[in-house]
Amino acid sequence: MFGDLFEEEFSFISNNHCGKGKKSKPRDFEPPAPRDFTNLSGIKNQGGTCYLNSLLQTLLFTPEFREALFSLGPEELGTLDDSSKPDAKVRMIPLQLQRLFAQLLLLDQQAASTTDLTESFGWNSHEEMRQHDVQELNRILFSALETSLVGTSGHDLINRLYHGIVVNQIVCKECKNISERQEDFLDLTVAVKGVAGLEEALWNAYVEEEHFESENLYRCGACDKLVEASKSAKLRKLPPFLTISLLRFNFDFEKCERYKETSCYTFPSQINLRPFCEQTEMDDSEYMYELFSVIIHKGGCYGGHYHVYVRDVDELGNWQLQVSPKGVFSTLLDRSHFSENLCYPRFPFCFFPDENKVGLKEKHKLTFKSNFQGQDLQSPPQKNDVQWDSEKIPLRLKDSSAGCHWFDLNDSKVQPIKEKDIQKQFEGKESAYMLFYRKSLLKRPPEARGNPRYKIPTHLLNEMNAANTELQRKRAECDSANNGIDLHLHLSSCYTFRNGALHPALTWKESVVDLTIDRRKTLGDLRQSIFQMLESWEGDMILSIAKPLPAGLHLYQILDGDELTLDAVGLADGADVFVWNGKEVGGTKVMTGPDHEPVVLNVLRLAEYNEGGKGQHFTESQHVFSCSTELGELHRALAPAGGIILKNLSGPEKEAKNWEVLLEEDMNKTVRSVGLTDGCSVLILDSHDQSFVNVSSGNLTAFTYDISWLQVKNFCRTGDEEKHVKITATIETVRRHNGYFQEAADDDVVCVFVLLEVPEDYTVKEAELKMGSLLGLCHGKAPTSTQLPFLANVFPVCTVLVGDSWHLRRIDWCYEAGEALKTMEVFLFQALTLPCCQEQVVPLPSFLRAWTVDSKRPGKLLRSNKQQLNAYRLGARVEICIEPLQKEENLGPHELLLRVQMGIPGERDYYDSTDLVWDISKECTAWALRQKVAAHYCLPVEKIEIAKYFPDRFEWLPISSWTQKISKKKRKKKLESLQAAPYHLKDGDVIGVKNLLLDDTKDFSTLRDDIGKEKQRQLTLEKKKSRQAERLQRPGFSEEKLNMKHRKPEVALSINVGVFR
Repeated sequence: MFGDLFEEEFSFISNNHCGKGKKSKPRDFEPPAPRDFTNLSGIKNQGGTCYLNSLLQTLLFTPEFREALFSLGPEELGTLDDSSKPDAKVRMIPLQLQRLFAQLLLLDQQAASTTDLTESFGWNSHEEMRQHDVQELNRILFSALETSLVGTSGHDLINRLYHGIVVNQIVCKECKNISERQEDFLDLTVAVKGVAGLEEALWNAYVEEEHFESENLYRCGACDKLVEASKSAKLRKLPPFLTISLLRFNFDFEKCERYKETSCYTFPSQINLRPFCEQTEMDDSEYMYELFSVIIHKGGCYGGHYHVYVRDVDELGNWQLQVSPKGVFSTLLDRSHFSENLCYPRFPFCFFPDENKVGLKEKHKLTFKSNFQGQDLQSPPQKNDVQWDSEKIPLRLKDSSAGCHWFDLNDSKVQPIKEKDIQKQFEGKESAYMLFYRKSLLKRPPEARGNPRYKIPTHLLNEMNAANTELQRKRAECDSANNGIDLHLHLSSCYTFRNGALHPALTWKESVVDLTIDRRKTLGDLRQSIFQMLESWEGDMILSIAKPLPAGLHLYQILDGDELTLDAVGLADGADVFVWNGKEVGGTKVMTGPDHEPVVLNVLRLAEYNEGGKGQHFTESQHVFSCSTELGELHRALAPAGGIILKNLSGPEKEAKNWEVLLEEDMNKTVRSVGLTDGCSVLILDSHDQSFVNVSSGNLTAFTYDISWLQVKNFCRTGDEEKHVKITATIETVRRHNGYFQEAADDDVVCVFVLLEVPEDYTVKEAELKMGSLLGLCHGKAPTSTQLPFLANVFPVCTVLVGDSWHLRRIDWCYEAGEALKTMEVFLFQALTLPCCQEQVVPLPSFLRAWTVDSKRPGKLLRSNKQQLNAYRLGARVEICIEPLQKEENLGPHELLLRVQMGIPGERDYYDSTDLVWDISKECTAWALRQKVAAHYCLPVEKIEIAKYFPDRFEWLPISSWTQKISKKKRKKKLESLQAAPYHLKDGDVIGVKNLLLDDTKDFSTLRDDIGKEKQRQLTLEKKKSRQAERLQRPGFSEEKLNMKHRKPEVALSINVGVFR
């Protein structure tokens, strides 16, 4: 019943519709899916309404019921337009039922909504989530309809179709006096326990006699004494439609609990009720009934799920079993592969590759015959010398071509089934619960055959026609939006070629033209669109794939084949396309392709300085070379005669162990072949600097000489108590000097300035200190090499450095305290000094993301670099992690950062995740997210499945475009955001993606999830055992109480009806 718990309650027809004059407001998300190949519509589950859906589908496929309902016009029922008028008597339940039936018959959507109908019942959202019994609903709904139709021509609708009479008789054996009592029924309740099938249950109820004898005598009113008598019941009046409720649920008095009877219980597809009737002189056809609906219950007595098998009496649906394309033609040619239920005429078949199915050519129709006969069922035992003869009581009409097709309607899903599939519902946890029979004499008019518009009122036909027109328009718009891609066009006239790459003559924004185009269009269409956008273009127009690199814009392959689609040539959403003549830009020849990618190298040279001592430092500059440049050419361009070049592949760190000499024999190798990429450093040494190099090992030995002394300023004292001291230091001196520093620390004073940090484990050499450099003695625990200092009295919410230890900081260049960190931008500037940022050559704060750390994972994304730090309300003892980026980023307040990862086909694993920035300013719905993800991977929306990952539970929650619950408040519907329950989407969430073109499995879990869940389960079991052990130790607490299950109290089902008498 809760299979579609979070299913979105959305029908294309607006909810709370108050007449044909009102139209739904336009919405920007996907319209409902169209009907599938069966051409039948399902009904959406509001959370726990599968029992209602099953009964409504049965009533819909009772043509006489729906036509009688449609015959009631607005003059009798009123109109929905008048529902808000205080004095108007509008019969809401039959009106909403009419409208729902019209939607199910005519509206081109996969599933209709029952929200308006349940609101007419007076149900709230809690009622729609509760489980109820469909047999109970059948009686209550019929009672509500009878009350709603009082005073109309349809006042007897229920009685006319479903009313029958049972007569109970007691016959005195002495005076032969007959005492009888008549009972009305709308459905017959029959026993399941202890009987083999429906015929036996009816025999026990309406043929077998109960005898009063011995000590159990009957007092006869005529004899006025206790006498022997016999009691029996008979069917006096049969309704056109017979509803039979099976007593599947019983009570076990020994265990004092309810249980479901799952034993085998057979029922025929056609039954003769003559043996159970009081009057038997009529023709056999008056007693023949055909099965046309079976409501099935799956589960136990405390919960489960309902669905229904129905027979398409009017042939409104397309009955066609799906056949896999593999081996389909061999199946068609080999008669032995067909079911015995199918006849085998020679008709031409046609294979539809687009729809992945096989069908008959037009104007040919396949007739199906059933072998679902009584001899296949378990016959009841012989009683009272009555022999059950299945040949004399045929269980199937011979004319099986009219309305013999069955469908399984399971909430939103509709699929054809074979008639023999009904036999699978005879027993088990998933078994028949209600049976619906119709008189065999009831024939349908020829004009109703295959005509869903038959007998539908004109005003509903007009409403459905308008709704279908709007649906087609919305789907066309949605299709265009799904296949639209945004291209960034770079015009050659706006670019210059320098330093090995293309650079805009103006700004990036002024040099790029955005173009949205359908991915199904051809390259020729794209070229024509560009011609139309440009005022003039001389010569050939060449389109090349471009890619922004650190050195600038670089061109790759040329797009050829004007007849190919943009999908086929590999153009994805957000692709960069360079428009030029294919030869030069601004008079300069441009080399294209991956072999000529420009590489930005950091070129370092040693330079002397003299600040109270000896030592060296670096001068740094950036140079651009093609990745195919030979090292000999690089040497001639950078190094003087006799000089050497060293490479550092780990970034700008200047540690000797990371540098390697480019040897003479490597001079014919290229920049790419030796591993030099963007951000790598090369060191140029003149001939007199080569004493730092151990030529035999090819490593650098040292850069700095010994340092004699350092200054220390005590910031742990207040005001006038500050003082300077000098300490002796060598190149390997660790910065802590126990004697002085420990004495100077004061627990009551905290550092108030933010200065360049000196990590605790650094030596003087590693801290790059000069002779005479000034250090500050500050209170609090020293930061590690991956931390930045936050100070308590500047930012009370950040207390990273508060403690009873001390640490040193370097003073800034003017020997004064630096400014406090006030904004996120200043903080990120400070973060650029961290070693991890220096390794990855992070140029600007906009290349960094800052996250809070929550349970050793990134938590809240700290966006908006201009914002004050105290505005983030980070809380006490917050930890912050820094994430370096490959390109600049400035996320707006309405942009959501997600990690998307594509599943590996055939494996329970994923490729590496990529960042996806999603603008949620317009909407944050499941459909919008599916569109964004599909565009990111260049896939059709209908060919992907997405799910959000909950790492704390190791679970994936699928996100469907129509699986969100819609809240109700004051009869207004509001589409909930994915940022609300149950998804709670936020920055940094992981979204798993399944490509249904390559992998049709919808299981998002991985082996890591299985291991994680098992660990959690073991931990939970251990905690449970520990709690149980504690409870058992309490006085008066028994093990039986511990194992007792507590269930919520059941709530009676009710439907509220207005007064129309």
